[in-house]
Amino acid sequence: MSATDLIQSTRQRLGRVGVLLDTRLGGPLPPAGHQRQMLARVEGMGYGSAWTNEAIGGKDVFVQLGIWLAATERIVVGSGIANMWARPARTMHGAAAVLPDGYPGRFVLGIGTGKAYQAAAVGLHYDRPLTQLRGYLDQMEASPLTIAPPPSVQYPRLLAGVGPKMLALAGERADGALPAAVPPEQIAALREALGPDKLLIQMLAAVPDADRQRARDTARVIARAIVERAEEQYVRTFGQLGFTEEQVTGLDDRVLDALVVHGDETLIAKRVGEYLDAGADHVVISAPAADLRAVTDHYERLAPAVLAS
Repeated sequence: MSATDLIQSTRQRLGRVGVLLDTRLGGPLPPAGHQRQMLARVEGMGYGSAWTNEAIGGKDVFVQLGIWLAATERIVVGSGIANMWARPARTMHGAAAVLPDGYPGRFVLGIGTGKAYQAAAVGLHYDRPLTQLRGYLDQMEASPLTIAPPPSVQYPRLLAGVGPKMLALAGERADGALPAAVPPEQIAALREALGPDKLLIQMLAAVPDADRQRARDTARVIARAIVERAEEQYVRTFGQLGFTEEQVTGLDDRVLDALVVHGDETLIAKRVGEYLDAGADHVVISAPAADLRAVTDHYERLAPAVLAS
């Protein structure tokens, strides 16, 4: 299969909207049986994809996604992201090739550079992340070891990030990009940097709550965590839209609205539609809650509106 055919096939399988299944509020990872139940629910709602993330020293993202694939029949699963510091590059490729071998067309690999403290946790140095990621991709693509080659199976590979250099690398060395926390007004610029034929899958933080003040208070907590993780990046991104550094770091109301959509189902569906209309291929909604059942309940309430967006 050519790279173009792989991208087109993945685009069709994904559909327009997926979900991120992580609590993000410090709750423990639920037992596998509970995860299976939630995945079956999400698949039954009609979403095209389900994603999970990865830190260092916790769950292994490929093992978790294998459980999800075994529990479902149709839905595409993805890593958003698989952390490059969690395993050697050849191990990343080997794990990523096994899943689509067992479940053709139902796996997407999202790779990210993580954070400096995560690299330090495994005794490595986070120095020049773009250069380090390029080297990591080189190692993933190196000739396989004849002693134990991975399956010869293609899978779509996305790079996380919103900077022009990271998007250019995604356009050059991957099948697309997996940006997060950028407003719809930035999608055209991201698409231009990435290229017209690559996958652009947008992560969208959301707080589904009809109580506007409560939703806004929750959204501010999430937005604060987003900005603090990559302050310089968001100052640059929002600076291109005319915001000052003080407005970004102080979470001006307009910055907050752009980072985290919050409100009822109609408002969230409208935002999803704005991303799709602006050029995103697929939108992954992240609606955190205290536990995985509550997260899934959010997606059930949203499904009729967002899947029609």
